[in-house]
Amino acid sequence: MSKPFVTILIDTYNHDSFIADAINSVLGQDFEVSEREILVVDDGSTDSTPDIVRRFEPQVRLLRKTNGGQASAFNAGIREAQGEIVAFLDGDDYWAKGKLATVTEAFAANPGVGLVGHGLTELFPDGRRRTEWIPRDVCRFRISSVGEARKFRMLRGFLGTSRMAYRRAILHKIGLVPESLKFEADEYLFTLAGFLTEVLILNQPLTFYRLHGGNLYQITHGNDLAARRKYRVIAALAQLLREKLNDYGIPFEIARTVLECVEVEAEGLRLVLDSGFPWETILTELKIMRVFHGDASFLQRLFSCLRLLPAIALPARTYYRWRSYLSRLNFYLNLRKRFMPFPVPRDVKRIEKPAG
Repeated sequence: MSKPFVTILIDTYNHDSFIADAINSVLGQDFEVSEREILVVDDGSTDSTPDIVRRFEPQVRLLRKTNGGQASAFNAGIREAQGEIVAFLDGDDYWAKGKLATVTEAFAANPGVGLVGHGLTELFPDGRRRTEWIPRDVCRFRISSVGEARKFRMLRGFLGTSRMAYRRAILHKIGLVPESLKFEADEYLFTLAGFLTEVLILNQPLTFYRLHGGNLYQITHGNDLAARRKYRVIAALAQLLREKLNDYGIPFEIARTVLECVEVEAEGLRLVLDSGFPWETILTELKIMRVFHGDASFLQRLFSCLRLLPAIALPARTYYRWRSYLSRLNFYLNLRKRFMPFPVPRDVKRIEKPAG
């Protein structure tokens, strides 16, 4: 058998309710069987996931390993991948028809591009679908300046696991993903790739992303154990990226611009979990505004500052609990949408009607 052009790497853990949909979405792609291989890395599932995957053999190759998290699953799959292109898919997501052809055509048309991403459609437990944000146009960048770093910061949401496909040579250049990243291994890869190659973001939603109780990244209200686990991983991600960018010799201002979005998320989680002084809350929230809402108008900035007034007198944990309560009532969301919605980033457009 000749070397396949594309390897589809599906990482999975206890996804017996979803894994068949993921695999079927790959098998249903309009793509020559001889030009692809499908690897499913099972990260020590304790449910019936491996049995379901075996039903698809020999079209699918199952790699079983002890549970170690997303980074260890990625490392195992990348080591076995034979394709020139490696396209990733989480076992609880699935692809839209035409995804694989669209992505591989983008690689073929752009030899200098080593990473391709795109938009997604969210799937809610009640069956609703939402395609809210996609790039306004096809975007292309490489992180070589502060301006390009800011562009990456706004577009990184289009590069998560089920949206990212790499030239295998780029993955080998990055090397092993540190296995302390039980999740967020995707962000480690796509951040470093942005410095090593050109990145292309397609203006189409080509992945269906499930929101459900088993999402490691999503945190339900009051789940401090999950929040603390997320904090540890994101803090580790920030430190690992900082060290790697230092090894790459990336100028300080460029590295800082990229790392800020990870660091501020970690700092916010620390305040939610362990509390802190009022001034820490205010500085963190102002930094979030600067990093993620740099295009906000004067009124929008004023609204955010008014929302911070209680933080002057409240410990951080108390303030965030109060704000979480109001958020569950949709108080801030309704007020902001009615009077001063945050602007859509210039490279992104909002789809007003939910897809489907």
